[in-house]
Amino acid sequence: MNVASCGHRLGTEATPESAADLRPSMAEGEVLDTAALIAWPLERMRGSLVVPSQRAELSRISPDREIMLDAAELEWASPGSAAIARASDLATTTGDMAGLSPVDLELLALAIERVATLATDDYRLQNLCELGGVPWLSVTMEGISSLWSWELRCTGCGAVLPSPGTPSSRRELGNCSDCGSTLKLSRKRD
Repeated sequence: MNVASCGHRLGTEATPESAADLRPSMAEGEVLDTAALIAWPLERMRGSLVVPSQRAELSRISPDREIMLDAAELEWASPGSAAIARASDLATTTGDMAGLSPVDLELLALAIERVATLATDDYRLQNLCELGGVPWLSVTMEGISSLWSWELRCTGCGAVLPSPGTPSSRRELGNCSDCGSTLKLSRKRD
């Protein structure tokens, strides 16, 4: 399977203009990750879907860009609980949940709910889209070239712990209940 065929084709430069050519015909619009809100021209974003929590994220990262968002005529929407549950189940199954922010989970859920293409440079989100059958495209970078699953592993004793059920905005995964060492995400061994 050529994973990149669902996103931006490998070997070509991703641009806002080329992204429009990659939109799968089955999708109903685009959900934009914060990378698109920063990188794409306002005209390219017009009418796209975003989640309200992105405003605070963008204000922190690029305050000048956040001020211009109203001119893009974006559709601000929050996903329903059923879509959040589906996105959470998918992220927990793959082990990606520990590496997602709450904003990431909402974006994935909105793309699921609206049957929309998710525009993101986040490899975790691309991985989840690919595994969940959600169309995606890259914003400015090459997309993923293979699918990964993750596990929460202790850096001390090597114990594998269950993936958390909710995303973490701090990206802190905690400590091992057996030895107290730091936990980290590791690519699952096949």
